[in-house]
Amino acid sequence: MRILLVRHGQSEWNAQGRWQGQADPPLTDLGRQQARSAAQRLARLDVVVASDLQRAAETAAIMAAHWGADVDRHEVRLRERHAGPWQGLTHADIEREWPGWIDSPRRPPGYEPDDHVAERALGALWDLAREYRDATVLAVSHSGTIRSVIDRVNGRGVRPANLGGVWLSVSPDRIDVFDDWNASESHTITRIE
Repeated sequence: MRILLVRHGQSEWNAQGRWQGQADPPLTDLGRQQARSAAQRLARLDVVVASDLQRAAETAAIMAAHWGADVDRHEVRLRERHAGPWQGLTHADIEREWPGWIDSPRRPPGYEPDDHVAERALGALWDLAREYRDATVLAVSHSGTIRSVIDRVNGRGVRPANLGGVWLSVSPDRIDVFDDWNASESHTITRIE
């Protein structure tokens, strides 16, 4: 089965340059327009799922409504990582309090590690594959979550823009990640039990 894993539209904190993590700011008007534009570019997909955070849930609802459908489910495992004390801060705020940490592997207590984010998101993707075997699924998630999945597959995290995404081909024992919506290049991850 195929999953289009997409980042939500612009949120109020995206517009302000704030780290969101699992905080729950709403979409901006631009974010809502991005969702409508993305839905117009895509043919209707069979199933729509989203993170339960409102910026992803609203993006998915706007896209599904364009196709005359509903969001089939909200999946907590597709949430953004918890950013600990960095949630709500700007890059400048973080640099002031934790000089040099953003560009290093150092993270504050409470910041959810990449491996944990990837494991929970991959678990959700495999469960979607089992539940919706022959369907094409739109899964609206978050930048850090998508980046962690891609990084697990090919060792390089890609930061998707708002409404940017990747196609996934999911089977019971592997996930192939395509670099963009054109599916021009793929990489494989094998499920490890």
